[in-house]
Amino acid sequence: MVSFIREIKKLITSRASNHEPDILLILTTGSIVLFGLIMLSIATSASAYYQHGSSYYFFKHQLIGLAMGIASFIFFSRVDYHTWKKFAFWFLIASVGMLLLVFIPGLSAVHGKARSWINIFGFSLQPSEFVKISFLLYLSAWLEKRRFQLKEVSRGIGPFLGVLGIIAVLMLMQPDFGTLSIIIFTSLVIYYVGGGSKKYVLAIIFTGILLLMIMIKIKPYQADRFRCFWNPSYSSSDKCYQLNQSLIAIGSGGFWGRGLGQSRQKFMYVPEVEGDAIFSIISEEIGFIFSSAVVMAYLFLFYRGYLISKHAPDDFGKILAIGIVTWIVSQAMINIGGMINLMPMTGVPLPFISYGGSAMLAALSAIGILVNISKHTRTHNT
Repeated sequence: MVSFIREIKKLITSRASNHEPDILLILTTGSIVLFGLIMLSIATSASAYYQHGSSYYFFKHQLIGLAMGIASFIFFSRVDYHTWKKFAFWFLIASVGMLLLVFIPGLSAVHGKARSWINIFGFSLQPSEFVKISFLLYLSAWLEKRRFQLKEVSRGIGPFLGVLGIIAVLMLMQPDFGTLSIIIFTSLVIYYVGGGSKKYVLAIIFTGILLLMIMIKIKPYQADRFRCFWNPSYSSSDKCYQLNQSLIAIGSGGFWGRGLGQSRQKFMYVPEVEGDAIFSIISEEIGFIFSSAVVMAYLFLFYRGYLISKHAPDDFGKILAIGIVTWIVSQAMINIGGMINLMPMTGVPLPFISYGGSAMLAALSAIGILVNISKHTRTHNT
């Protein structure tokens, strides 16, 4: 631990890098965060007052998470990303440990049907948000080390499925299917990018679909999400209520929107407007044209991450960079897809926009690592 702290201090004070960081990546992320703060304040004014007696409750608490996120972003952007490879095994231990915390009586907190939060000193934290980054760091280092063995069963796909299976079981016990789907998808992407076999990836996807079908049979509320996806009118006042209210909000926004602050659905019609449903209020207020620009911002973020991955000086940077943007952008697309009924709802937040200090802290930390990788790329990203 002492040597770890000493090395971190040395790397923080060191300014050695090939060139300046990817400014477009930083500006894009900053723009999404700023836009998210504005829309969170507007979209949650009614629900915040109804639940907490202050129209700015969610906004003020989001500022705390943002402040911690910015500090973490600066820290990770200045520490040489190669440092994290040396502690890969401990990131795996941390991932498992954080997921086990939610099962400790007196520490765990239940929200809805999921036991995915813990309470520490009056703060509610979601460990799975931090697992996204810690497990990604572990896998990136492991994949680089095994890059010539990934197509083997005993030293490649077998161990890969083993560690992924441990994470999956712990998350299914909570259960947190939305976050698990993002972790699995991101893991498969970086496995393939790292040199894994396409046939193994396809086999895992096929097996996953079969397991999903079994899970739907076992978990009725999961089956309801798919029924709502195929037929939103199936239970419009109960099981599909959130989806229907979200679609009403999006539809009433039209092309140009009702105008900032003019949403009607935010007045206790759309549930969870501060969380996964915030995009429906955004669409109602600023309309299809401008909400499409939000989608484009996420896609541009992925493009910048792809360029950083492409020009990374080593496999660890390449795998880690593509993993970070795959996680963040796929989560955004899953959230938005659920709100507009292009896919079943999963309950995952919209990165940088939805309310949640844990999510903001984890995502900005990941972007900080990505920025550091961009400073070591072989060429400037244009």
